[in-house]
Amino acid sequence: MSKRITLALFLSFLLGTTASAATPAEVYKWIGALDGNWKMSKTTPSQGSCSFEDPNEVDIGISFKYIARETTIQEELLPDTERKMVTMYHCNDIACSNIKGSHYCVKKNQPQYLANLKESTVNRIVMECDMSTELCNSNENYVFKIVHEISPDGKKLKSSYLSKKDKKPIPSTICNFER
Repeated sequence: MSKRITLALFLSFLLGTTASAATPAEVYKWIGALDGNWKMSKTTPSQGSCSFEDPNEVDIGISFKYIARETTIQEELLPDTERKMVTMYHCNDIACSNIKGSHYCVKKNQPQYLANLKESTVNRIVMECDMSTELCNSNENYVFKIVHEISPDGKKLKSSYLSKKDKKPIPSTICNFER
């Protein structure tokens, strides 16, 4: 009987513990692992700004590259199109206590993000609007969250650009890419 109680307590402990939060260095490394060009998926449709009648009309859907001696990662969404947007990822301070993202949007605004270290994993990077900024507290139409989800084999990427207007979620841009 005591073996069952011990096993039950051990299992309760395991189920009750949560994974520790990611470090900023890990999140930066995970974003950097997306390095290179990704094409629009021909098998999984996208929506919003990433929606094209013919995915072949866009050569590169998204690209990531290190710049400035690897102190910044540049994300270009829909390069060579009218819908092009850029997000720059870098440490938010000298101590690199978090990863900051600055998104240059076709909505003509520039939301600022911080990595959600608790929700981010090697296969799911979550950037949330920095609530200390004016835009993230406004009624404007802006992207309040960016989520990059990588398939286990590293060949597919789903990037979600979740938007709000009047502080309420609105239809968002969901992009599906392949290597």
